[in-house]
Amino acid sequence: MRNAWITFLSVFCLMLTVHTSMQAAEKLSLDAEKSKIGFVGSKPDKSSHEGGFKKFKVDATADFENPANSSLRIEIDTTSLWSDDQRLTGHLMNPDFFDVRKYPKAVFESTAIEHQDDGSVTIVGKLEMLGKVNEVKIPMQSEMTDEAITLSGKFKLDRTKWGMNYGAADNKINKEVDMDVKLVLKR
Repeated sequence: MRNAWITFLSVFCLMLTVHTSMQAAEKLSLDAEKSKIGFVGSKPDKSSHEGGFKKFKVDATADFENPANSSLRIEIDTTSLWSDDQRLTGHLMNPDFFDVRKYPKAVFESTAIEHQDDGSVTIVGKLEMLGKVNEVKIPMQSEMTDEAITLSGKFKLDRTKWGMNYGAADNKINKEVDMDVKLVLKR
């Protein structure tokens, strides 16, 4: 009888541990209406154009027990690209830039999420675009409520790392693009 009781307690503790660890990781869903991936491309003369992507999917998991185990994957539909100038939008979609016919998506996958005491995070990951993969470090601010986790950040990306060299060699267009990202992830 004593062995049966010990076995029962062992199994119960194991089940409790598995159940608790399963609850620690929470699947999050994108609130597309409140989220955005935008950019500003500029020239050395300080002129600039705004743009972004209308469609993207997010697969996110938050592990509250061990935040380093959280993950983020973003798949961008590059054919949903827009800009503040219709002619420019067409040019951005061609092989000089995003080549959306050949590469209809860009994918970011986190490899590490580093949480800071001030509520900010650095999301380290690999960005695949135009058939090339490069590591990026994205500084973000995070805000958590009972309903959602919001990640927002402004940072620079060097477009030439993915082969977007148009206008860079003759310094007509800046290599770095200013990114403006806000992801609202519902709990």
